[in-house]
Amino acid sequence: MSINILKYESDIWKTANLLIASGIKQSDFPKFMMPFFALLMVESRLVREAKRLKEEIGDIDIEDFIEMFQLEGLGYNDFVIRKNKTLKDICKNDKAFDVDFHAYLKAFDPETKYLLGVDKGTEEEKFLDISGISGQLKKKRILFETVQTWSEIDLTPFNNSEITTLEEHIKRKWADISAETAGEQYTPDDIIWLITDIILSKIEDNDSFLTIYDPTCGGGNLLFGVEDKIKEKYKRPTKTFGEDWSDSLFALAKIESRFRNDSDIRYGNTLTNISFIEKRFDIIVANPPHGIPWDGYKKDIYNDTTERFVALPAISDGQLLFAQHNLFQLSDTGLGVVVHNGSALFSGDAKSGESNIRKYIFDNDWVEAIIQMPTDEFFNTGIYTYLWIFNKNKVAERKDKVMLINAADLFVPLKKSKGKKRKEMSVENRLDIVKALTEFKPNEFSKVFDKWYFYYNKQSIILTNVDDFGNAIEMPNKVSKDGEVKEEKSIKIDVKTIAVLDSFKENGMKAINTTEITEFDKTAYSSLSDYFENHYKALVNSIEYKDDAFILFDNQGNSFTYDNNKESIVVKDKKQKESFLGNGKIVIKSSYKKATKTKAEHILVTAELTKDLQKDYEVIPYSPIEETNQKYIADFMAKYVTKPFEYLENSIGVEINFNKVFYKPEVLRNIIEISADLMELENDLANLEKELAI
Repeated sequence: MSINILKYESDIWKTANLLIASGIKQSDFPKFMMPFFALLMVESRLVREAKRLKEEIGDIDIEDFIEMFQLEGLGYNDFVIRKNKTLKDICKNDKAFDVDFHAYLKAFDPETKYLLGVDKGTEEEKFLDISGISGQLKKKRILFETVQTWSEIDLTPFNNSEITTLEEHIKRKWADISAETAGEQYTPDDIIWLITDIILSKIEDNDSFLTIYDPTCGGGNLLFGVEDKIKEKYKRPTKTFGEDWSDSLFALAKIESRFRNDSDIRYGNTLTNISFIEKRFDIIVANPPHGIPWDGYKKDIYNDTTERFVALPAISDGQLLFAQHNLFQLSDTGLGVVVHNGSALFSGDAKSGESNIRKYIFDNDWVEAIIQMPTDEFFNTGIYTYLWIFNKNKVAERKDKVMLINAADLFVPLKKSKGKKRKEMSVENRLDIVKALTEFKPNEFSKVFDKWYFYYNKQSIILTNVDDFGNAIEMPNKVSKDGEVKEEKSIKIDVKTIAVLDSFKENGMKAINTTEITEFDKTAYSSLSDYFENHYKALVNSIEYKDDAFILFDNQGNSFTYDNNKESIVVKDKKQKESFLGNGKIVIKSSYKKATKTKAEHILVTAELTKDLQKDYEVIPYSPIEETNQKYIADFMAKYVTKPFEYLENSIGVEINFNKVFYKPEVLRNIIEISADLMELENDLANLEKELAI
């Protein structure tokens, strides 16, 4: 690649000075700059292709030449092809500029005008909206200067890959300043090279047609970059397919696609408008948005009929929707290399949408490897990112195996940061990763696991809390109509009075002296039911039997309290004989009762004893063999759970934890070294004290 292409990055940013001087916000720079970059890109390609065609066919009649040029399907502009006039030529005459520039835009073929947004109606897709943007710049009185600045940039000597590189440098800078790019990570060249190296290591160089798909292709740098680099190494015929929902980025990718041998780029939201539903692709590469909510089109997702989505992730992050879509579109022998952030590895608990998606992918054995990339690798984010390598055609020895590669330390620092990108992978770094993936054996930065290693049981249980004596309150049994013996859920108490003191609260003394309340403050409440709803119910609910001094008396003269030290319910009879009933709860309830024929309306206070049950769960290793898995669970419970419990539902989860797998404990210093350092500090302190004393 020619290094001269990057000199234009600063030239392009000269237009920013015009925008700033005109009061245009930096966050709006992309929509004012992208149309002109696209215009320059189209013109350079038309000039280059016209030159190529002339060299091939020699001198012929201009009309015949134009007809042959248009048959190439590259687009057309009468100014550029027939009149041999470019933007730079138009800008030589500032007095005729307005007329010539408008005519220049109108001289494009219909599809190019459609993509550039030339004179589009208010209800039509504008994509780059060059007419609208030009109108705004004209009002600001900087249109001529803006176009003139752009026209000084000559892209005709450079190939598609080189121009795409410049485009990505500019987009990276836009990403740094534009809030609209949240969640978007433009894929840098070194990552594109790594993705391509991985693909090349797993496909053959033959005559078989290769289809490459990117469902979130943006401006096409990843999609076209991978294709270009495959073609540099292999002679396989290729066709690229892409889709994007960003108006301007789609337009750039679409324009680029017309100058390629075989490319199909479409506009739309991949998740709601599946453009290539009938196709399955050999290669899928993607860097989908990270951490972007999908609530704006959740109705379409809920109503999706393609059966792509086996489960739905949290609405705050749709990247696992893209993962499912990619696997849906991947052929039965296909290979995918997709960028995700860390949440795709571990977000969501067992039985959540995220975990169920991972489980579906692992159940089908589609993950061959996951590579942790260095931080600060992308232009506008410093977080860890991960390459998921999906393979639907694993070789036999890799079935049900997954390799984790920790490439976090495989980088070289950039001499000059590019936004948040401070690191890149060297050729040697990439070769190390591809070698590890090819050999599929553990080394100092990679490990191979049975896929079941990443599964786990989340066993839900109901614990019965016990007191210091190991006892829980015993419930009486009851016999159902069909003769089944069951344990009662509670023991009713014929409550008489309740008193409770909470010393930590103001007005902490509460008392209930009667369990049937009919009187209330009529100056404060309109009725007994109003009194109950707005005061009494809250009063009863605030009573806590574990407070400092709680005592409940029943009509037989027994008292019930809770011993916080022994965690047991204590009952005393009339003779003050004390008994420990075991751990449990004293539950106080209140309810409003309407008047009946025999009884006036009243508030009823009741009390009951129940077991102190606590829902909990344990995370336990998993085995795909049911008998072994049940033994794992039973052995774990016997070893770690000491209270009585009952099994509830068991959920199977899947997560990948790089920190756990590649954890390196900190090496503690030798005690002799530490003692020596302390002694040295003490000596320094003693010397300092002497100096201060002088």
